[in-house]
Amino acid sequence: MDILTWAALSADAQKAALQRSPFIGDSGLEQSVRAIVDAVASRGDAALKEFNQKFDGFNSANIDSLRLSESEISAASARVSAELKAAIAQAMANIDVFHSAQQFRPIEIETQAGVRCELRSEPIEKVGLYIPGGSAPLISTVMMLALPAKIAGCEKRVLVSPPPINDAIVYAANACGITEIYQVGGAQAIAALAFGTETIPSVDKIFGPGNRYVTEAKRLVSQDGRCTVSIDMPAGPSEVLVIADSDANAQFIAADLLSQAEHGPDSQVILVTDSEPLAQAVNQALASQLAALPRQEIAATALKGSRTILVKDMQEAALVSNRYGPEHLIIQTRFPRDVLNQIRAAGSVFLGAYTPESVGDYASGTNHVLPTYGYSRAVSSLSLADFSRRFTVQELSAKGLLGLGQAVMTLASNELLDAHKNAVAIRLASLKD
Repeated sequence: MDILTWAALSADAQKAALQRSPFIGDSGLEQSVRAIVDAVASRGDAALKEFNQKFDGFNSANIDSLRLSESEISAASARVSAELKAAIAQAMANIDVFHSAQQFRPIEIETQAGVRCELRSEPIEKVGLYIPGGSAPLISTVMMLALPAKIAGCEKRVLVSPPPINDAIVYAANACGITEIYQVGGAQAIAALAFGTETIPSVDKIFGPGNRYVTEAKRLVSQDGRCTVSIDMPAGPSEVLVIADSDANAQFIAADLLSQAEHGPDSQVILVTDSEPLAQAVNQALASQLAALPRQEIAATALKGSRTILVKDMQEAALVSNRYGPEHLIIQTRFPRDVLNQIRAAGSVFLGAYTPESVGDYASGTNHVLPTYGYSRAVSSLSLADFSRRFTVQELSAKGLLGLGQAVMTLASNELLDAHKNAVAIRLASLKD
């Protein structure tokens, strides 16, 4: 990877050094995705079957339904090895423990005498879970979405994934309590979840990462007046930033960088270090490890849009990381928690030499659905709360209104909202009768 010295860069060059992959920002992307969304909104299942053939080479005319039947789910599950089933079970257990601990605790408080306020939570009724397929079917994403949805109590949980769906994806979904599994992917799957079709029901909220087409489709449907659907977050091509000092292991760092680069050609990896010898050692390790990877062509393309940034110290490293706002942040330094205390923007953080990003992807228990493109500066990683909606309740006694009414009327009057003022005044008058 190219090695850049942060202090030697102009302000514009520093900004350019933190730009995302050049694959992002295609001016024709919105137009292409909008055409797909419109086709599904107007033509339903027929459009989905056409797109299955066009984008995935899957002839839906040869199947009875876009939805997998119980027998198809059972058959797919039977083909999954016992070893993989055991790994899925261990990951599920950890994910369950961490997300169950996030259960909402209601708040009920009296803000002043006779004024009672509450914060309550209810599960979102219908959720759509998008599971990427393609060259790297993400079995783990099934668990990251389906288990929190189940724990939160979402009544209807619908899963979509590009056809043909990997057997392990089907097995993991079934193990997590998902029975509605549909063979459709890409932007068209997002549109189906948003608008509904003859086969696929519309949902209230869509979850899941995907490529730039999926990300753009999520953005478009969340702003489309023809439907009412929300999305979890902008979650597109994967990215990792590694902060390392001279004590870090170059082989470990190279392995972590490649673990994200192999996701796709539009993935991005960045190393931030105060040690030029380490930077050179990492580049050597990248070359040797890359040569042994089955997905080396994909990873090599991603590395072209990646770089190493030399900083003067760990404080400057944290500054660079916060400006970038990485999806994944690995801190491999002598005192990683000292650096962590300076971190303000990251989707998920991995501390120390023995915490590869891979453990968070699969089985540590945290969620791997994370904001990308720098959105971690304002958007949080996926949690149980995302599968619920919170609302407030207030209840005033007559005493409470007497104590609060005048302040409300004064504020309403100063905002020139006389009806607001009157709604209080008429009640106060009744208390004097």
